[in-house]
Amino acid sequence: MQIDLNNPVSFTLDAVRQLIAAANDDVHNQLRVSKAGIAWISSAHVGGTAIEGLLFRLETWSAGSGCVGPVAASDSVWVMQIFNALKDNWADPRFDYVDVY
Repeated sequence: MQIDLNNPVSFTLDAVRQLIAAANDDVHNQLRVSKAGIAWISSAHVGGTAIEGLLFRLETWSAGSGCVGPVAASDSVWVMQIFNALKDNWADPRFDYVDVY
């Protein structure tokens, strides 16, 4: 699943909730945003790997941390934190790495 941050119809709190719910908490994950404004959660590339073409990325969420998956998506405070991190850093982040804790 991806969210187009350029499109207010697709960049919603509910879309962020669905993005979080769709990710697997059994593996490391990282929310990434391309320079084109596409946000997704990657389990294939986390940390500082394969960052070409990224505008910014959030910290890597360790496997089993509870940051993704259905339980994380049901936490309205957490979902709002991620939504705000995306909103506040798209399209002019201060850094290429954003920590939401």
